[in-house]
Amino acid sequence: MTIEPIERTNFTLSAGAIAISAAVATPAFAWSVATGALLETLNLRGLIRTARPFFSGNGFGSGTWVLIYVLRFGWLAVAIGAAFYFGADPVGLLLGLSMVVPAATLEGWRKRGPADPSTVALEPDDPEWERWNSWLARERAEDEEGDE
Repeated sequence: MTIEPIERTNFTLSAGAIAISAAVATPAFAWSVATGALLETLNLRGLIRTARPFFSGNGFGSGTWVLIYVLRFGWLAVAIGAAFYFGADPVGLLLGLSMVVPAATLEGWRKRGPADPSTVALEPDDPEWERWNSWLARERAEDEEGDE
């Protein structure tokens, strides 16, 4: 069984969150964090195992993938409902379920490509920056030039 780097990072961050919550919060909160972390770890593993063949074109078709996706999220909804039924703290459960976000951010940052030194960039004080609409990520239209 291979463990992907994002799964390793996710496990590390989840273990840290569980340890910190066990040290500074109530046992019920720590168990809720652990439950949420377990659920999202299983969900992430399932997502990785089904998405890789789907996007490579070597796996099953889109209809099967959607069915697996729906079943996985249905299972996740039932598991979250069961956790609430057995008294899970909502904030702790949410914290545990959310550990995948910093793990994905960290792994994306680690796997970023090298900076291309030949990339052309404007100087920060270049007047051409006034032609750029940062809200729409494109150059301003002629009728937008005066709008600020």
